[in-house]
Amino acid sequence: MDKQQEYVLRTVEERDVRFIRLWFTDVQGFLKSVAITAAELENAFSEGIGFDGSSIEGFARVQEADMLVVPDASTFQILPWRPESQGVARMFCDILTPDGQPFAADPRYVLKRTLERAADMGFTFYVHPEMEFFLFDSAEDPKPLDNGGYFDMTPLDVQQDFRRQTINTLERMGISVEFSHHEVAPSQHEIDLRYADALTMADNIMTFRLVVKETALQRGIYATFMPKPIEGQWGNAMHLHLSLFEGDNNAFHEAGDPYHLSPTARAFTAGLLRHAREITAVTNQWVNSYKRLTARLHGPQPSGEAPIFVTWGHSNRSSLVRIPMYKPRKGTSTRIEYRAPDPATNPYLAFALILSAGLKGIEEGYQLPEESEDNAFELTPAERAASGIERLPASLGEALSIMENSELVANTLGEHLFAFFLANKRREWDEYQAHVTTFETQRYLPLL
Repeated sequence: MDKQQEYVLRTVEERDVRFIRLWFTDVQGFLKSVAITAAELENAFSEGIGFDGSSIEGFARVQEADMLVVPDASTFQILPWRPESQGVARMFCDILTPDGQPFAADPRYVLKRTLERAADMGFTFYVHPEMEFFLFDSAEDPKPLDNGGYFDMTPLDVQQDFRRQTINTLERMGISVEFSHHEVAPSQHEIDLRYADALTMADNIMTFRLVVKETALQRGIYATFMPKPIEGQWGNAMHLHLSLFEGDNNAFHEAGDPYHLSPTARAFTAGLLRHAREITAVTNQWVNSYKRLTARLHGPQPSGEAPIFVTWGHSNRSSLVRIPMYKPRKGTSTRIEYRAPDPATNPYLAFALILSAGLKGIEEGYQLPEESEDNAFELTPAERAASGIERLPASLGEALSIMENSELVANTLGEHLFAFFLANKRREWDEYQAHVTTFETQRYLPLL
C-alpha cells in the first residue's frame, strides 16, 4: 500500500467518513458511482470492487461482463454538500479486467494512454477550460431566471449567490477557480477552472458538472450544460486553453516569434486544425451540439460566436483556434485556445483526441497555414473556397461519417470504444431524423 492510500485510510478514520463513492464514467461521459463503506476501502485499494460491465454503456458484452473498479487515492475528496454527521467522500477509479489489466474502453484509461505517449515525447499536457451553463426554473420549464448580459453586475444578475456557492464548494474539494461571470445570454453563466494537467482537469470537469447541478438542486432550480437550450440565444461552449510543458518550461513559448509561439506550438496547432473535422463527433457528441455550431449561418440575425470554419487567428474570434494575448514577461502563459467543444462532451475522450491530433502535428512536422485575418462568417462561399477554408461538420450525421474514416481517432480510442461510439451515436442520429418536431407540425400542417 502506497503513502497516498495510507493517507486516505487515516483521513477516513479521523474524519469519520462512513461512505466512499467510487466514480467513473461511461463512454458518453455520464458519471457512474458505486458506494462502499469505510470498512471495505482497504480491500478496494488492494483488490478492487467487482461490477457488471455489461450494464454500463459501451463497456462490455454479456459474455465478458466482469469488471473491477480500483480507486485512485490521489483523487480523494470529502463531498462538502453532505452532512458532516454522515461523512461521504469520493474517488475516481480506473477500470480493470478480472486479470488486473487496464480495460481498453475505459475513457479515463484512453486519456492516460495518450498522456503516456506525450510523456514519452517529453511533454506534460495542461488544460484550462471555460465552463458555460444555463440556470432555469426546471428542465420542464426552461425559462431564464434573469435578463442579465455579458459581465453584468446589476440586480438583473440574480444568480451571483449561486456562482459564489458553487465556487466555495469547488474550492473545498481542491478545485481552483480562476474567475466567474454572467455570460451573454439571459440566465447563462461561466466559471473558469484554473489550469491543471489534463487527467486532473478531466476529473475536475466531471466533479464541476455534478457540483453545479447539486447546487442548483439545493436552490430549487435546474442547471444544464446542454449546448443549445434556447433558440435564438448563444449556446454553451467549453473553450479550452491548451499548452505543453517540458518540465517547468512552456514548450509553446518562443520569445522571438510575433505571437510568441514556438515551432512545437505551431506544429501542434497545425495538427489540431488538420484533424479537427475528424474529432468533432467526440468534442461535440450530441445532435443538439450542432445547433450551436450552425447558429451563425442561419437567420437574418445570426447569433453567437461558435466557430464553424477551420481557421486560426490572434484576436479573431471567428477562428476555431485563437491565440490569446501574450502576457509580457510571463512565458508560461503562452497557450492556444480551441473553441469548438461544448461542456456536454466526455472530457477524457475529448482531451485524448485533441492531444493526439496535436502530437501528430509535432511528429509529422505539420506546417501551420496562414493566419486568417478576416471574419470567416463574412466571407462568401467562393472566397472561403479560394482560401482553402474548410468548415466543421454541420450535423452529428456528417461528423460521424468523417470520424468513421479517421485513422487517428480509431487508434486513439481503440477498436472497442471506436466501434461502440459510432454505433451508439448513429442510433441517436437515426432517432433524431425519424422524429417529427414541433417546427415541422407548426410550419407544414397548415400548408400541406
